[in-house]
Amino acid sequence: MQNKERLQEKVRLFQENEITEYNIYKSLAKSVKSEKNSEILNQIAEDELKHYNDWKEYSKEEIKPNRLKIWFFYWISRIFGITFGIKLMERGEESAQENYAEFKGVVDEVDAIIEDENDHEDKLIELLDERHLKYVGSIVLGLNDALVELTGALAGLTLALQNTQLIALSGMITGIAAALSMGASEYLSTKEEETARHPVFASIYTGGTYIVTVFILILPYLLFSNYYVCLALTLLLAVAVIGIFNYYISVVKDEGFKHRFLEMTALSISIALLSFLIGYFIRQFMGVEI
Repeated sequence: MQNKERLQEKVRLFQENEITEYNIYKSLAKSVKSEKNSEILNQIAEDELKHYNDWKEYSKEEIKPNRLKIWFFYWISRIFGITFGIKLMERGEESAQENYAEFKGVVDEVDAIIEDENDHEDKLIELLDERHLKYVGSIVLGLNDALVELTGALAGLTLALQNTQLIALSGMITGIAAALSMGASEYLSTKEEETARHPVFASIYTGGTYIVTVFILILPYLLFSNYYVCLALTLLLAVAVIGIFNYYISVVKDEGFKHRFLEMTALSISIALLSFLIGYFIRQFMGVEI
């Protein structure tokens, strides 16, 4: 009896998940401009509705969708891109498929449901035509260089200048000049490649990412007066940016998160520490007092 009640409760959860995802896919299908993507999303939505009805045959109950989840994944997809939102949602389906296996021999349609869920991944890959995903390499280039170069520069400037306004001014000038240089270099290198990427867009993504990262890292020096506190906050912001970006890439590209995150973090912190020591020795050697 208890086992049947437990299975019944699981089925209710499956129903809620399926009808919720049906509503998410339907909402996203209306929001995308590409007719091809809209058709795929609508097809997957209908599959989810069918799964909901299959589970309802077992539970004999109507289940309402999770409105908060619909709202969350809809806006995540609109803000960060439909690929990220869908892939993030599909990650939850992987655990659901494992739970479905428990119902083999109990619910006749479970094999068809599992097959449909697996097929979704292949269909969703076709959605990877968002323009910004073509320029992930340019974004990575701008982000990596900004994090490594500017955390190092700010660390060196912190001990060399010991004045938050001067550090912020010097860092901003250095960062903007480097961003323009990086953008120009990416334009020229992309122009020489045989690629679908447009050199102008590639340069904008590289330079734009660099500038945004520069302002994030300099922000503490604009808000606080203690330069050691500012440096600590800058390093924390750098780690946060690395974490957020690598999580995004791990979702949309189905790549590992931990190795990339640790590698970028170790590199940025190591360069910052080395630059801090260089700033100290230069200050001592030149006897500069500001």
